[in-house]
Amino acid sequence: MRVVATALPEVLRLEPVVYQDARGLFLESYHQARFREATGLVLDFVQDNHSRSAPTVLRGLHYQLGRPQGKLIRVLRGRIYDVAVDLRRSSPRFGQWVAETLDAEQHHQLWIPPGFAHGFLALAEGAEVAYKTTDYYAPAEERTLLWNDPALGIPWPLAPGQAPLLSAKDERGQPLSAAETYP
Repeated sequence: MRVVATALPEVLRLEPVVYQDARGLFLESYHQARFREATGLVLDFVQDNHSRSAPTVLRGLHYQLGRPQGKLIRVLRGRIYDVAVDLRRSSPRFGQWVAETLDAEQHHQLWIPPGFAHGFLALAEGAEVAYKTTDYYAPAEERTLLWNDPALGIPWPLAPGQAPLLSAKDERGQPLSAAETYP
């Protein structure tokens, strides 16, 4: 596996070795010892999640306060625009974000550490996303950062005048200036 630091160095793009031949392909989507060796991170993943989204569905930007989750994101089908926002007030990069396009063809993954909000926009029909988390989902701890907060200025790849499909929870997201954040 190749590890590539993004513009926010704690957020990592992981590029697995993919073996392909006439029969198809094989890759290790996760190997604990290799992950630790490649990233230097010692993590225990406790939950796996899977979502399917229609084109222009935007999920996020989500985070949990009292039980922050690290997330290892991968796309099983389709393509997404994946975003992480640093919400750690002690970080010199507080309020900064990074985005990567992930798809089922390249098999890249994104490691998003605890202390970051996460969201994605589905760019293809039936985009399927699977991700591991370092803590359990805790609905009472979940918060939503406003996806289109002008203070963040995230250039979501939508057609001019096109609005994303949002859940009611995501429509009520808080701007960074009003959001509860991490120390």
